[in-house]
Amino acid sequence: MTRIAETFAKLKGEDDKGFIPFITAGDPDLATTLKLIIELARAGSTLIELGIPFSDPMADGPVIQRASERALLHRVGVAEVLRVVSHARAETDVPIILFSYFNPLLQFGIEKLGEEAKRAGLDGILVTDLIPEEAEEFAARMRQHDLDLIFLVAPTSTDDRLKLIAARASGFIYAVSRAGVTGARDEMSAEAEKLVQRVRQFSDLPVAVGFGISKREHLVDVWRYADAAVVGSALVSEIEKAESPDDAVRQVRAFARQLLTT
Repeated sequence: MTRIAETFAKLKGEDDKGFIPFITAGDPDLATTLKLIIELARAGSTLIELGIPFSDPMADGPVIQRASERALLHRVGVAEVLRVVSHARAETDVPIILFSYFNPLLQFGIEKLGEEAKRAGLDGILVTDLIPEEAEEFAARMRQHDLDLIFLVAPTSTDDRLKLIAARASGFIYAVSRAGVTGARDEMSAEAEKLVQRVRQFSDLPVAVGFGISKREHLVDVWRYADAAVVGSALVSEIEKAESPDDAVRQVRAFARQLLTT
């Protein structure tokens, strides 16, 4: 059983729900990314998503696009992010996954990725633009190194696509709350709950819901029907607004704790 599976099994045994924060690695810099991982773990994160900066993040909204641009100014790539994960492992055993487009991973080297990700203490990878029909070899390579491969599903996903993803995925399945790009919203989409119900027809894996979650009320609503809620743009926005790296850490810590305070 992988660390992600163990974490969700523990949540289920405690009748609890998960909180999954997303940050872009290297925004505003790698040293701050390490501090943010540690603070998010201390705040009570179930697992942490680290975005690999990419020059053409077509699935991301403007907040995360700008975070990628800032990180790329520091030439942050896969190797640098894996080093941060390795350093974080001295402070926390909270599962960490990479959230990436396929091109940076391909440029790094798929076999090298599996070996070095395992060595660094990474737990899984989500590739936003890798479709399940073309993912069998990649999934097999990652499994050789005990890495979970997480897939996105959307309200527009057909039942056949959901079945295929259920056969390829491990760790958990990430349900997108609505069609379109990432970004905080005032209201959650009712389509998310319907999508989670559909996914459960084909898979016993935990289901996390993301895209648009920005308030405590959103988490509570998602926790009614899903196993975890993902918060991305709202956290990245706190980093963007900060006047210094230390302020970014303080603001993200405060925001995460606010989200998790009953």
